[in-house]
Amino acid sequence: MSIRNPDTRAPGVKLLVAVILAVMLTVPLFAVYLLSWDRQTQAQTARGSIVAGWGGPQRLAGPVLVIPYQAQATETVTENGKAVARSITVQRELTLAPDRANLAATIAPERRKKSIYEAVIYTARATGTASFSLPVDLARSGVAAAQLDLARAELRFGLSDPRGLVGTPPSVTVAGRPATLRPGRGPAETGGSGFVAPVDASTLAGAPLPVSFSFGFRGNAWLGLVPQAGDTRWRVTSPWESPGFSGGFLPTQRSVSAKGFDARWQVGNLALGRSLVDTADAGRTDAPARSAGEAAGIAGDYEARVDLVAPVDLYSQVDRSVKYGFLFIGFTFAAFLLFDVIGGVRVAVPEYLLVGVALILFFVLLLAFAEVVGFAFAYVIAAGAIIGLLTAYSAAVLGSWRRGGLIAGLLAALYAVLYVLLSLEAFSLLIGSVLLFVALAGVMYVTRRLDWSGVRAA
Repeated sequence: MSIRNPDTRAPGVKLLVAVILAVMLTVPLFAVYLLSWDRQTQAQTARGSIVAGWGGPQRLAGPVLVIPYQAQATETVTENGKAVARSITVQRELTLAPDRANLAATIAPERRKKSIYEAVIYTARATGTASFSLPVDLARSGVAAAQLDLARAELRFGLSDPRGLVGTPPSVTVAGRPATLRPGRGPAETGGSGFVAPVDASTLAGAPLPVSFSFGFRGNAWLGLVPQAGDTRWRVTSPWESPGFSGGFLPTQRSVSAKGFDARWQVGNLALGRSLVDTADAGRTDAPARSAGEAAGIAGDYEARVDLVAPVDLYSQVDRSVKYGFLFIGFTFAAFLLFDVIGGVRVAVPEYLLVGVALILFFVLLLAFAEVVGFAFAYVIAAGAIIGLLTAYSAAVLGSWRRGGLIAGLLAALYAVLYVLLSLEAFSLLIGSVLLFVALAGVMYVTRRLDWSGVRAA
């Protein structure tokens, strides 16, 4: 059995050394956090390669009825060195949103894997009806009904990634007659992507124009709708058991079970903050300004969205667990320090470092195994491995299997508490703060008579 030289350092010096070592270990702990972020980035890249060519996240908009008309405008030109104003005729478009739109979407999701990575893709079918009519106060828009070229109207449907339009071609019926479809020229809300149906809307002058449509498409990750009608009703059904709802409009009714979900939205025109009628120059293709969040795929304020989220996002859970790494180091070092200053067992600086490295290795093991077997099973494997390793090492360092067992109990309790904190996110701060208070009170009680300076009189 090895003989340890007596440690003559004061308890306060030992505490300072332990604190310095713990702070130093935050550097590799931060490196583990960066490793998790890097693996998450790689996973996103891998998912992108899995869904490449299938169809991206889809955003629906429309239908809207676009009617060309001619208007008079004034332009200033220079003639003989003088500015002269003259009247010209310009081509413009009146965009008319439907009075009512009833839409339904059925989503058939599918998980696809490549190596250890997984992505969620889906096939969907959108069906619906819409009714268009000229508003009685059309003149307020500066357009007279007689100016409208109803025979050259177009129905525009928006789909953010038209590559997903595969299989059976879309079907559009206007006033009971099938319409011919052409690509492109979708509403601005989808960046002009989608398809268009030229229609003769001459009957619109005397009666509403009914429209029905049906089309299938493919996509991945999420499906969104930008409501535009005076009264928009949207229903989405799917066997996906863990949907996420986001955007500025949440479902008015929803039911989620192990068999899937059924969600319904109802959005009125007043909630949209926009008129059913819009005028613009013909051929305008500029879309409304989009925020950085929308460009990054975050649902917009005037969008309803269903996210086909994975039940467990293992990278976010690993990231959250790493943030508690310093507590693991602190509690374990505190236990070794108490054995050192109270139990009389000398713990050297390299031994503190080796214990700290083992505690950090837990998070690396957790990340590595979670990518293969899932977070919960990986947590058990990593925690069991580190508890076993540190129990054996502590028994050797502290000179007793009984003391090693106390370290094992401490680590088992810490890992159990951490798992609870990760599971109960809403109460993690409350639980964590209470446990810290209890731990601090225990340490203060045990060391209440300790001479930290080493010079107090006996």
